[in-house]
Order: sequence, then C-alpha cells, then structure tokens
Amino acid sequence: MLRLHGGRVSLRWRPRTTLVCLLLGAACLAVGVLGLTTGTYRVPLPDVLACLSGHGSGADTFIVVNLRLPRLLCALLAGAALGMSGAVFQSLSRNPLGSPDIVGFTSGAATGAVVQIVVFHGGAYATSGAALAGGLVTALAVALLAAGRGPAVGYRIVLVGIGVSAMLTSLTAYLLTRASLYEAQDAQIWLIGSLNSVGWSVVGPLAAALAVLTPVTVVAARALAWLELGEDTARGLGVPVGRTRLVLVVTATALAAVTTAAVGPIVFVALAAPQLCRRLVRSPGAPVVPAAFMGALLLSVSDFAAQRVLPATELPVGAMTGVLGGLYLCRLLVVRRRANGA
Repeated sequence: MLRLHGGRVSLRWRPRTTLVCLLLGAACLAVGVLGLTTGTYRVPLPDVLACLSGHGSGADTFIVVNLRLPRLLCALLAGAALGMSGAVFQSLSRNPLGSPDIVGFTSGAATGAVVQIVVFHGGAYATSGAALAGGLVTALAVALLAAGRGPAVGYRIVLVGIGVSAMLTSLTAYLLTRASLYEAQDAQIWLIGSLNSVGWSVVGPLAAALAVLTPVTVVAARALAWLELGEDTARGLGVPVGRTRLVLVVTATALAAVTTAAVGPIVFVALAAPQLCRRLVRSPGAPVVPAAFMGALLLSVSDFAAQRVLPATELPVGAMTGVLGGLYLCRLLVVRRRANGA
C-alpha cells in the first residue's frame, strides 16, 4: 500500500501476499504455455514464440494467434474478474457463500442476456449490454430486499439472493420454452458458459472493461478490512461506509456481469477463489488481488481440462467448473457445519 508522509512516498507490502501472487502468476504462465503448445495440433514452444513475434508459419499462426491465444487470454481475464468479484461480495456479506453466482447476480446477467436474445433478437453487443444491465438490476434488488443492519445481514443477502436466483432461473426457462428452435439453441449454448468460440472480438471489450473496473475495485477494497469490523467501527475510523459499499457493489457486480456477457454464466470460480486465497495469504481483509490471480488460474486450468477430458469433444468450461463447484460447495458446507457444531 502506498502512503504519503511529508511529501515522501512509503510502501507497505506483505511478503507472503506478494509471494502467493507471484506463484499463482507463474502457474498461470505454465498453464498458458501448455495451452498454446499442446492439443490435437501440437506447436513447439519456439514456434509459438515465432508466431507471437510475427514470424511463424501460416498454419501455426492461425492456430496459435487466432484460436488458442484469444481463448487463453479470455480465460485469464474472466477468471480474474470473477475472483475479484467473489472476494468483494464475500467480504461485504461476511459469508463464504456470498459470491455473485450464489446470490443471484450472475443469474440476473444471464436472464438479461436471454431476454435480449429471445424477445428483442439482439446481436452480440446488445446481448452483452443486456447482461450487464440484468446483473446490476439484480444486485440492486437483492440489496434492497436484504437491507438492514446487524450480524445477520450477510445471511439475509445469501438467502434473498438464492430466492431471487431461483425466480430468475424459472423466468429464463420460461423464455426458452417460448423461443424458436434457433434462438433456444443460441441461448442454451450461451447459458452453459463456454470459451469454445471466443475470438479477439470478445477479448478486446473484456480487457477494456477490466482496465476500468480493476483499479477502482482494488482501491476501494482497501476499506473492506474496516467494514468487516462493523459499520459503526468503520465510521469511527473515518471510512465513508455508504459510499464505499456502493462503489464496491457496483464494481463487483459489473465485473461479474461483463464476464457473464463475454463467456456466459461460469460458476464456482467466484465462490472458491477468495476462500482458497485466504488460506494461502493468511492476512486480514479481502484478498482481492490474490483472488484475481487464483480465479485466472482456476478458470484457465478448468478450460485446459475441458479441452482434454474427452479428446473427441471440447466440453464447455462451464460444465467443468459446475462439477468442481458442486464438490467444493459440499465440502464448504460440511466444514461450516462442523465448525458450528464445535
């Protein structure tokens, strides 16, 4: 953290957090190398470097630059966005289940996109805008319905979010029954969450959105450690609770919504990344930056596995993360139950 003291700049850093981020970044790099070099069409690492520098052969360049690289970058960016969003929501709700896919924000983005596809027959950019609007509206609805004070506010957010998510899922299912065959197919493929057809047209807008949202989220998240102590304590320490909470909710929801708009609703990553980081970092406050690295690693590894579990078929990454997420959620609930029983 940077601070000014009498015109001088001092730097406070946590060695363990920095080390964890470096190791996670190295793991992401290793997965990226494997993703670019291996597969049905193998490209040696020197040839990959030649393609990236503009000196590769035509076939290698097409495979690496046009197919594999956009997919890898989109997995890293989407995973980082989901990791940051999950860290913020879990800290604000003070509940490990308070991730955007559990409390309904991702479902809201998905419903907004399906409404645009089925009702208004919009294109890719219109669908992305509808997903963003759906996520923000859902976040506002959950916040209003769960408004209140006290230690139970986190549980209210989770319970209200689960209820809203169930209603939105039902609405999405109804819309699919009213859609034409082609619209239903397009919507259903999008709802699974997939990186199979990702190109540079998806990577560009997602990277631009993260370039705006990431600095705002990281700066605002510095107050999360004080907010976790309680609103009264945070106000006593000079934290503008209302404004900070609003900024964090908007940015975290936007991170989840733009990711959903780009690749569809992908579960598990926003739920697990912050919890795994807390165990590695062991520092107070929400691990927003480490969660970004962990989310990028989880989604890139999941996509790498989805491409190779069935060699003849590339599974959607949403199917892979859904299986892993279900197992992780069961484990989390068991651990919580044992802790409460103790």
